[in-house]
Amino acid sequence: MPPWIRRVFPYAVLASGLAAVAWAAFFGTLPPADFTFSNGDEVQTVDPAKATGQPENRVLNGLFEGLLTNMPTTDQPDEQRLVPMEPQPAVAESLPEISEDGRVYTFKLRPSARWSENNGLGGRPVTADDFVWSWRRTLHPDTASKYAYQLSTYLENADKYNTGLVEEGDRVEVELADRPDPIQPFPRGTIVRGTLRRIVRPPAPAADPAETLEQRETQWRRRWTYVVEIKPVLPDAGQGGRVETHESPVDWAAEGNLRAFSQDPEQAEQPGAEFGSLGAIQPCVHVLLDFGQVGVRAEDERTLIVTLRNRTPYFNSLAAFYTLFPVHRECVEKYGTPRWTKPENIVSNGPFQLQFRRIRDRIRMVKNPHYWNADQVALNVIDVLAVKSHTTGLSMYLEGQLDWASNVPKLMIPELLPRDDFITAPALITYFYRVNVTRPPLDNVLVRRALNLAIDKRQICERVTKAGERPASSLVPPGMAGYEAALCGQFDIAEARRLLAEAGYPGGRGLPKVEILYNTDDNHRAIAEVIGQMWKEHLGIDVELKNVEWGNYLDRQRELDYSVSRAGWIGDYPDPNTFLDMFVTGGGQNQTGWSHPGYDALIAQAAAEPDPEQRMRQLHEAERILMDELPILPIYYYVSINMVKPYVRGFSANILDTHPLHILRLDGNAASASLPAEAASPSEPASPAEPPSSFVPAVPAETDTP
Repeated sequence: MPPWIRRVFPYAVLASGLAAVAWAAFFGTLPPADFTFSNGDEVQTVDPAKATGQPENRVLNGLFEGLLTNMPTTDQPDEQRLVPMEPQPAVAESLPEISEDGRVYTFKLRPSARWSENNGLGGRPVTADDFVWSWRRTLHPDTASKYAYQLSTYLENADKYNTGLVEEGDRVEVELADRPDPIQPFPRGTIVRGTLRRIVRPPAPAADPAETLEQRETQWRRRWTYVVEIKPVLPDAGQGGRVETHESPVDWAAEGNLRAFSQDPEQAEQPGAEFGSLGAIQPCVHVLLDFGQVGVRAEDERTLIVTLRNRTPYFNSLAAFYTLFPVHRECVEKYGTPRWTKPENIVSNGPFQLQFRRIRDRIRMVKNPHYWNADQVALNVIDVLAVKSHTTGLSMYLEGQLDWASNVPKLMIPELLPRDDFITAPALITYFYRVNVTRPPLDNVLVRRALNLAIDKRQICERVTKAGERPASSLVPPGMAGYEAALCGQFDIAEARRLLAEAGYPGGRGLPKVEILYNTDDNHRAIAEVIGQMWKEHLGIDVELKNVEWGNYLDRQRELDYSVSRAGWIGDYPDPNTFLDMFVTGGGQNQTGWSHPGYDALIAQAAAEPDPEQRMRQLHEAERILMDELPILPIYYYVSINMVKPYVRGFSANILDTHPLHILRLDGNAASASLPAEAASPSEPASPAEPPSSFVPAVPAETDTP
C-alpha cells in the first residue's frame, strides 16, 4: 500500500468514528440486533413490483418469499471460491411439474405458507390467487413497474396486457371510471368484460414540437372509442364455486350487449351506424386484454398454473426473483401505494417482518412467527444500515458495529486481501457507462466508439478497483455455459483519435463538454475521475463530473437527463438474456434512447428458439449489434466484495452475490454488532405516530450496486 494511503486512511477512519458518535448522540440508543450489515444507499421501496435495486433485493428477500428461492446447494466452495446457488422450493412445496413442451409449469403451494399479521390483516394462508393478483398488479400499466418485463416477456399474452394494446376480436376487460380513489390503481373500479368489436380512431394529431411522440400517442389513444360486446356474468358466480381473482366469471358463449367506451368521451368519435344506437359513450379508465387470457391462473387455492409463450429454461430462476413475489391484496387495497409498505401497515410472507425504518439510519426486521419455516430461522432481529461511505462502513466493521460490510474502499483492498474475513469471488455483474444517444454529439456512433477505445480498462482494474476485477469488452460477463460473448474494441488511442476526427471533432475541437453522471459513492467518483482524465488526455475532450444522490440519479437516467452515466447490472439469473433483454426498444432498463430493430428481432427470436445452441447464437448476434453501436461502454466485470465476521455461519460467495438472511447463524463466540439509534423494544414495532416508523418510498432503483 502506498505510504500516503497509510497516512490518510486513519484520518478517514477517525472522521467516520466521530460521525458514528454524532449519530449515536442524535438517535439515542436501541437494544442491539442479532445481526447488522451495511446496505449502501437508502432503500427506495419495499414494494416487489416497484423495486429493481440490490439494496432493495437484500431487504425484499427477507420480507417476502416467492414460489422458489435461490439457495446454496452445498457448503463446499469450488476452485473459484464459489458456492453454487439453485432455485429451491419456498412457498411452493416442491419444484414445479413441467409439461413436455416446456411451456406449462404447475406449482403446488405448501399449506403451511402464511401471511404475517398487522392491524387485523393477514394471518391467512398464501394462496395461488395471491400470485395471480400480484402478477396482475405488476403487469398493470398503472403500476408502471420497470421490471414488468420479467413477466410480460415470458407469460402467454402478458405483453398485450402490460402495454394495453388490444385488437378487434380480443376478449377484454373494461374498467369504468369509478375507482374508490382516482389516484390509486388498486382497488380498481367496476370491471365489465366482453369481446372487442370495433376500435374507432379519430385522425392522428399533427406533430407538435412541444410534445414528444409518446405524449401525442397517449393523448390520441385517450380519444379512441371501443365498442365492446359486454358478456353476462355467470348466474352462479361466487355461489358454491370458486371465483377467479380477475373479477367474476362471465359467459363468453352468451350473446352480450354492445356498449361504447372511451377514456375521453367528450373528444371521442361516435361509432358507425352499423352498430345502431349505443347510447352515450361511457367513460372508462382502461380497456385491457382480459386477464383470463394471460398465462397464469389458480386452479385451486394451492395449485398455480403458469403458461409461457415459449420454452424458458431459466424460468425457475425467475420464479425465485422478487418481481414475482406475492403481495397481500387486502393490505394493498386498504392502504394504497405507497402507504401499504409503511411498517405499521405492511403484511408480508417472508422469514422476517418490517419493524421500523429510520431514514438515513436503518431498517429493522424481526423474525416472522407466521413464516412456514420459522423454526429454522436463527436470527430474531436484523438491522439493515444505510451506509453510503465505504470508509465509514469499513470503520464500523472494524469497530464491531457491523457483522457484514457489503463493500469496502478500493484503496484499502490490497491491505484487506490477506484477511480471512475478506471474501471476494467472481460475480455475474458488469460495470458499464450508459450513453444518451438522443443527445448530440453522442448520437454519432463514431463518437461513442472513440470514447470506448480511449478508456484503458486494465489500468482501472489494476490501479483503481484492485480486487481482481477484469477489463470488460462485452456486456455479458464470462462464465455463461455455452455462450461466447461479442466484443467491442479494446484500448487503442490512435484509432480513437481517428474515429473522433472522422466524426468531425479532430483533437476534440468543437465537441461540447461531456458530463459523467454518477451517484454518491467514493468508488464511482474515482472511476469517473480516471475516465475523465483519459478522455481529456487522449481525445482532448473536456469532461465534467456530476455527483447526485441515488434517487436523483435514478430520475435523471430514466428521463434521459444526462450525457454519460455510470451503471452496473447484476444478473437476475445465469443466462445471457438477463443482460441483453434490457436494451430492447422502449425497455424499462434501456434508459439510453437507443433502438435497433435487428437487435429487437434477435432477442425475440432467442426467446422463442427451442434449440439451445441456436438460441445462444442469436443472443451472440444481438450482443454483436450492441457492441457495434455502443449505447453502453463496458468498463469491467465485477468481483463480489464482502467482509463477514468469522462467527457468521451460512454466508458464502456465489456468482449472484446473493446471501439469504434466513439461513445465517452465529456461533457461540458472536459478539452482536450494535449501533445506537431510536429507542424501541426489539419485540414490538415502533408506534405509527413516531416519525422513525415512516417509510417514504421514492422512485424504483435499478438492479445495481449503488
